[in-house]
Amino acid sequence: MKHIVSVSLGSSRRDHKAEVELLGEKFLIERIGLDGDTRKAKDLLKKLDGTVDVIGLGGLDVYLYSKHGKYALREGLNLLNVLKKTPAVDGSGLKNSLEAEVIKTIAKDERFPLDKKHVLMVSAMDRFGMAEAFVSAGSEMIFGDLIFSMSTDKPIYTLEELAKYADKYLPEISKLPLAFIYPLGKHQNEPSKNKFPKYYEWADYIAGDFHYIRKYLPPEIKGKVIITNTVTQANINDLKDRGVSYLITTTPNFGGRSFGTNVLEAVFLSILQKPWEEVKPEDYLNLIKQLGLKPRIEKLN
Repeated sequence: MKHIVSVSLGSSRRDHKAEVELLGEKFLIERIGLDGDTRKAKDLLKKLDGTVDVIGLGGLDVYLYSKHGKYALREGLNLLNVLKKTPAVDGSGLKNSLEAEVIKTIAKDERFPLDKKHVLMVSAMDRFGMAEAFVSAGSEMIFGDLIFSMSTDKPIYTLEELAKYADKYLPEISKLPLAFIYPLGKHQNEPSKNKFPKYYEWADYIAGDFHYIRKYLPPEIKGKVIITNTVTQANINDLKDRGVSYLITTTPNFGGRSFGTNVLEAVFLSILQKPWEEVKPEDYLNLIKQLGLKPRIEKLN
């Protein structure tokens, strides 16, 4: 049995473990949250190094993307470089292939028309493939990278504009501690702040990282469709209470829970038996087809 561990800077309240069988092979998958403590994360990575098959780095991105390339976050690289034996991934490679395929798949579903529909994508620099897929589907976009990571009321409307801001800000943002731009640890459990409600009201679809979606979520978002990655049952119940129509998760349900993209990418890497830097998007797409992975669609109201 292959052992996959996600070492996350997120809340330990979201920890989960599951056994699954994929392509005839068994996997033990677990997620361990360190509540934003990077020192504990480094200690755990050192302990796990060489003892498990692949490690996923959760609650952070090592790389952010724009139209012109990728930027490495210093704190993410520092964690990645702790490992000397066990390969590790952050989910960014898979996001740009899996999540683009998810958008193409739901665009064919008559319940989810995307052409001319309003999409609030809370952050696109961490899932550029999804952003491109929405644009290709004809959606009208607001990219909320500045709104949700920097609490600045500055919507971005095009991929070209997104690239301009990425090239302008990411070289400096990449040097900052992750906590400055992303809710970590206990901050993931704080109540949502009803800030910037006009963008949620405008949107037909709200897409992207769940912690960013939840950060400023209004008390009521009746009829909206949420497209995200990792959710717990408590998150699902909360979205239902707020009136969400459909929840779509881009990663499959393992043991009653959708794990983060970093976990699925770690599983894929263990199947492919390739160094992370040698894996191509088509490798991931072929595995997605072999496994028959489809987005999880749940009607809430």
